[in-house]
Amino acid sequence: MQRASRLKRELSLLATEPPPGITCWQEAPQLGQLRAQILGGVDTPYEKGIFTLEIVVPERYPFEPPKIRFLTPIYHPNIDSAGRICLDVLKLPPKGAWRPSLNISTLLTSIQLLMAEPNPDDPLMADIVEFKHNKQQFLLSARKWTEQHARQ
Repeated sequence: MQRASRLKRELSLLATEPPPGITCWQEAPQLGQLRAQILGGVDTPYEKGIFTLEIVVPERYPFEPPKIRFLTPIYHPNIDSAGRICLDVLKLPPKGAWRPSLNISTLLTSIQLLMAEPNPDDPLMADIVEFKHNKQQFLLSARKWTEQHARQ
């Protein structure tokens, strides 16, 4: 019951006052199936890209974080080829930083920030370590992927 009322409140707030560049909506008749879109940030290799994410809200929400993954392919050291995201707020303590006071809007904003500022010290995709050693090559590859997969 707590999950349903909280999710309805969060979705209502996301519809009326979404964070800049982020939209989120209920995907299926099941309340816990959501979709979101994040616009690639200006002056990032993801600029002009529209990235779709899947959000699965567990029964124990807000005491357990939602599972979020990219459906749109993205070239990023902290996001793997299955769309899984390496971000501490998406995991429970002690390894993660999830707290029930966080919400879906906060998580999507954190993912948007991660897109703009990759964390090269915690790569999920070891083959994208070029971010650390050859940033120009990383930027070229990320722009190319955005062009191929995230343009509408």
